[in-house]
Amino acid sequence: MIRAYAVQEAGDELAPFEYDPGPLAPDAVEIDVEACGVCHSDLSLINNDWGVTAYPLVPGHEVIGKVAQVGDHVTTLKVGDPVGLGWFSGSCMSCEQCLSGNHNLCPANESTIIGRHGGFADKVRCQATWAVPLPDGVDARKAGPLFCGGITVFNPIVQFDVAPTDRVGVIGIGGLGHFALQFLNKWGCEVTAFTSTGAKADQARAMGAHRVVDSRDDDALDAVAGTYDFIISTVNVDLAWDKYLAALRPMGRLHTVGVVPQPIPAPAFGLIAGQKSISGTPLGAPATIGKMLEFCARHGIEAITEHFPMSQVNEALAHLHEGKARYRVVLENDF
Repeated sequence: MIRAYAVQEAGDELAPFEYDPGPLAPDAVEIDVEACGVCHSDLSLINNDWGVTAYPLVPGHEVIGKVAQVGDHVTTLKVGDPVGLGWFSGSCMSCEQCLSGNHNLCPANESTIIGRHGGFADKVRCQATWAVPLPDGVDARKAGPLFCGGITVFNPIVQFDVAPTDRVGVIGIGGLGHFALQFLNKWGCEVTAFTSTGAKADQARAMGAHRVVDSRDDDALDAVAGTYDFIISTVNVDLAWDKYLAALRPMGRLHTVGVVPQPIPAPAFGLIAGQKSISGTPLGAPATIGKMLEFCARHGIEAITEHFPMSQVNEALAHLHEGKARYRVVLENDF
């Protein structure tokens, strides 16, 4: 039996829950959970904001632990290996996307917490490919958020060939943005943080920003017109997108990883005249996650975290919901 914390109906608090996972699939591994990050996506699934939640639900998709069991066909991992598991827990391994290394774009990919139980538990299972080994130099206690927030902003840096000579803007300095600042600084870019919270300015600079711009100040946004090769938005609120498109240099790209409520307006003339682009990405494939972890180990990049025992999961979720997290919340297994 797997012991966990589950929600039975939308909006309920999580309570102790046990379930029998059945036999381990031949291509799967079981992970002894040591820690699991808490993400806004967990809150969305708990409340069924996306209309896809199946109850009871065990949230948690930023898992760190050690391999406890391996399926009969698994040759890449062994019992005791330290691994992490993020948003995706399986893919078909035979479609064009999987065969080209883009497992995160597999039409049949499986989420860790949609239609199955996640990592707010003492154990969790996944396809072995998605259990990514932790390299030496990565602090397991802080590593969980890298498997969601971290890879979400690292993946587009790789996918769109962001260059060390590029000038890059990061909109929103929170759970995602604080990773982006660190990655881009160590990537070699000139980095600007766009934030509406003045108190975060010094923190943004400490995390790697060379410049901070008040995202509420139209004059400040106008002053950076034509500056950036790449702007990544990590927020889930509507913004003055015309200002950010204007802030791009010719051939620049506005990229979103935040699920904003309304469609982003894209005036055709502005895009055509400057050969500009608007794009989005999901999380990354296992190989890209591995590259991110190696990059973090090389440069000492890690999440800024607050920690709760897993038995205080409801307090941790409330802390996140109230906007108090600085910058990622991690539950530590105390079953």
